[in-house]
Amino acid sequence: MAEPRSLAVPAGDVSLGADVAVPPDARGVVVFAHGSGSGRHSPRNRHVAAELNEAGLATVLMDLLTREEEEMDAFTGALRFDIGLLAERVVAVTDWVARQERLSALGIGIFGASTGAAAALVAAARRPDTVRAVVSRGGRPDLAGDHLREVRQPTLLIVGGDDPMVIVLNREAMERMPGPTGFAVIPGATHLFEEPGTLDEVARLAGEWFVRHLSGAHPGGAYPFPERRSGPPR
Repeated sequence: MAEPRSLAVPAGDVSLGADVAVPPDARGVVVFAHGSGSGRHSPRNRHVAAELNEAGLATVLMDLLTREEEEMDAFTGALRFDIGLLAERVVAVTDWVARQERLSALGIGIFGASTGAAAALVAAARRPDTVRAVVSRGGRPDLAGDHLREVRQPTLLIVGGDDPMVIVLNREAMERMPGPTGFAVIPGATHLFEEPGTLDEVARLAGEWFVRHLSGAHPGGAYPFPERRSGPPR
């Protein structure tokens, strides 16, 4: 089991808290972009991160907002929907990962949840040569706007079967993305994937996707979601 190490990561004129875990012989590294009103201590994303570590993937769990910003956002709710700001922070952390000796040789993926998924996709569009894959859990990719047309990295959209509006928003966003995409609906899951076993399924699907696209290795078995490619061959 990879033991996480707490660090301060520079992001423009602020420092962000991050927990970095690197298993032996890591096959890739995944940066987490948390969702609305959440942070690196989110039990859901920590659970997924632990499962990714078991699959041989390094993880970077980070706060997208400083403590002062979180306190302000708790009253206003404005910053959690500031996709431009959140994406800038994700880009900064991605650039930081690419400079770290232990991580620089690894393929980088981004796991985004809720509004963090939009920030992850904007970051992928801005760093096409650095970010190699994206996974969204219950995300709002629609909030990435026109940047969706610039995302060419393999992207997996995971949604809950009992989250109908988010299913619609994800399907619409998928049609705007030119790169290869997968779409997975987890039966019985609501937006936060709090139902028994649903988050484990998220972790399994995300782990397969990242291992496949970050290391070039196929973990074996059939993929339970369709993948499509549109646009010109890459």
